[in-house]
Amino acid sequence: MSAVASSSAPRRHSSGASATNLRRPNDKYEAVIGLEVHIQLLTKSKAYSSDSTEYGAVPNTNVSVISLGHPGVLPKINTKMVEYGVRLGIACNCVIREENEYARKNYFYADMPKGYQISQHKTPICEGGYIEIKDKAGNSKNIELTRIHMEEDSGKSIHDQDPFNSLIDLNRAGVPLLEMVTEPIIETSEEAYQFLTEVRKLVRYLEICDGNMEEGSMRCDANISIREKGASEMGEKVEVKNMNSIRNVQRALEYEITRQIKALDSNEKIDQETRTFDAATGKTIVMRTKEMANDYRYFPEPDLPIVIVDEEYVKSIRESMPALPNELYKKYTSELGLSDYDATVITDSKAIALYFEELIGKTSKVKAAVNWIMGPVKSYLNENAKEISEFKVTTEVLAALIELIENGTISHSVATQKIFPLLIEGSDKSPMEIATENNWIKESDVGSINEFVKQAIAKYPDKVAEYKGGKVGLIGLFMGEVMKLSKGKADPKIASELVKKSLEESK
Repeated sequence: MSAVASSSAPRRHSSGASATNLRRPNDKYEAVIGLEVHIQLLTKSKAYSSDSTEYGAVPNTNVSVISLGHPGVLPKINTKMVEYGVRLGIACNCVIREENEYARKNYFYADMPKGYQISQHKTPICEGGYIEIKDKAGNSKNIELTRIHMEEDSGKSIHDQDPFNSLIDLNRAGVPLLEMVTEPIIETSEEAYQFLTEVRKLVRYLEICDGNMEEGSMRCDANISIREKGASEMGEKVEVKNMNSIRNVQRALEYEITRQIKALDSNEKIDQETRTFDAATGKTIVMRTKEMANDYRYFPEPDLPIVIVDEEYVKSIRESMPALPNELYKKYTSELGLSDYDATVITDSKAIALYFEELIGKTSKVKAAVNWIMGPVKSYLNENAKEISEFKVTTEVLAALIELIENGTISHSVATQKIFPLLIEGSDKSPMEIATENNWIKESDVGSINEFVKQAIAKYPDKVAEYKGGKVGLIGLFMGEVMKLSKGKADPKIASELVKKSLEESK
């Protein structure tokens, strides 16, 4: 394959914003954390064969002689895997490698039938780069990346279905992965949580992975060591595996940091080992003594050619990239004046962000559009456990509804409480048609509204006296009565002015 990238962006370093606002382990020690994130790609076929990657298929049905490692079979590169690697590299400001070699990682995996894994060793497709995170105070920090490389997944061992045997499902064996490795510069469990949240958001925007850790399509291993503050040498590294949610990664790190600090304070030796996380107890447990890198006995994969990723290919991928969450966040806060909270919530989901982008392209009332997305729209989606893709109200219809409110044709309460529910149910009529047919057009005739005002004031003579005595908050009572008498149609602005005038003039 001559797909296709040369180095495109220089490696950038941390912005310099420290994590001093994030919680430290304690006053004496500091944690040094590096993460390895395995990102299972949304390709239809496996990394080196045409086997299906369908999730949930009957065990051991998505296999072939290639994924089963039969003698004499030859793998073939999945070009989508290369494309997705370049996409992620561009999004993470990485240097994209032009010449990509594959390597065999020789190690015993009970659920890897070939007896080795096809990966990349000395020539990862992406080098350097960073992902920006924010702490709770809004301070930024760049989590630098060491590399992103392409490899294949192993099968899945199942230990809880048979009381005497472990079962093996090889459907996942050979599924394409991108492994993202950070520099050891993460300092707290909170930083790790924020980093993984950003990674999940990013791969979903790029549509290269669904990011569902619970299903194993995004997995994380954490390397943790503790050292005294100011020390230059690293402490003994412990790896923690089997964390099936971002929250569990945070919990595992918090436990492991505390465990290692207690061990150091007790002059106990910390062994280099691999541990697993037990979500039920919140503790890490020893799995095995940690292997060294040379235990993997890497050597070049003889059955796969070097993949050339040239500048033209990288350029074509870059031009096809969607707007990324950080770009949209900066646009919304800097150009549109949205709050940090609103911009964060809207960009959290690509589908919501795209809907919002489309909506503000059809109405100039940006603040009203934000309020509708953050209010009625998200409330409906959350209450009914629906995605925005299932939302029946198009951006064109919602923009029309916003316009009716903004130009004073209907009241906000009529729009949210009466017209919006009908649109959600699938009405094929426009907001204006619905308002007209139901006589919900706002009443702006001063004479008509004044009659409602007179009736409201006549109904509460004692409250009029209290208002004139200084209880100006009672104006809400009279406004409520006016809106009730007008069936919600009275123009609130006109009605408010008339109520104030009538109260001041009343005896």
